[in-house]
Amino acid sequence: MAGVLNAQEALELFEKSKTHKMAYPAVNVTSTQTVNGVLEAAAKANSPAIIQFSNGGALAYAGKSLDNSGEIAAIAGAVSGAKHVHEMAKLYGVDVILHTDHSARKLLPWIDGLMEAGENHYKETGRPLYTSHMIDLSEEPIKDNLETSAAYHKRMSVIDMILEIELGVTGGEEDGVDNTGIDSSKLYTQPDEVGYAYNILNAISPNFTIAAAFGNVHGVYKPGNVQLTPIILKNSQDFIKETYSIDTENPVNFVFHGGSGSSRAEIREGIDYGVIKMNIDTDTQWAFWEGVRDFESKNRDYLQAQLGNPEGADKPNKKYYDPRKWLREGEKTLVARLMEAFENLNSIGANDKL
Repeated sequence: MAGVLNAQEALELFEKSKTHKMAYPAVNVTSTQTVNGVLEAAAKANSPAIIQFSNGGALAYAGKSLDNSGEIAAIAGAVSGAKHVHEMAKLYGVDVILHTDHSARKLLPWIDGLMEAGENHYKETGRPLYTSHMIDLSEEPIKDNLETSAAYHKRMSVIDMILEIELGVTGGEEDGVDNTGIDSSKLYTQPDEVGYAYNILNAISPNFTIAAAFGNVHGVYKPGNVQLTPIILKNSQDFIKETYSIDTENPVNFVFHGGSGSSRAEIREGIDYGVIKMNIDTDTQWAFWEGVRDFESKNRDYLQAQLGNPEGADKPNKKYYDPRKWLREGEKTLVARLMEAFENLNSIGANDKL
């Protein structure tokens, strides 16, 4: 099927993907142009894709001028964006895992509003509005993190959704969340912590993924400044297999946060250890801007006034400053960067293997 997947369809996709050593880019979007760019790239790659809205991205989708008291605008933006994805995914012929990104405790009213919208959507259609939501309480004690996460997990499972949690902290800064000064020890999750979370969540349902920290950092950094340790993921998989007598090679579906700027070797190693999703935001933001920047640079003399350019003082410039023209250039460079991500994640042509 082409469209937004439910939990069972997504989990089946993850299991098959782990067998074939594939994962998928999870792209933070902020507009119809960025959504459509992801769908275009996925169709070109012949692969499923993951589209995700952060709280800030959802607010931008609704309009930054709106009053966001009680998260009302961010909720509306995320609902509107979801409906756009539902319609366009079918048209592009793409399977989409639709997700919301980091939600700390202060943003839980946003998730509460989306849960209410999702439950209503499920009653009407028999399918979830979003495939998954992320509850990120990684800065809190693990017991508090899992207690709250488990409550949401129960509620999501009823409407065929997946919960994503984070253990350990992703460093750097993204979308207003600044962990640049975090204690480095928190950047590396321990296997027993993953096992603790697995035990609690799996007792409710298998509909969950875990973003375990292995040195991940949001943002862009010079090579060598980020010390990724993917072996942590393998150690966690081995711990869970031994502790709970599981024969499956990689029982946990891991999420790779802070994927922008990572090397192909690091990405592929993570996939070997059960990564099925890699978040990418910083690089795709740059890619979209790159197309707009290059268009402006190339056509600068045609973008200084409505009339008048090197061809004559009365020559019109509408075909240059029309937003459809330069926004399309941003979409093109976004697509090109995402094709690189699909290749790094070994998911070019994934639909033919699933």
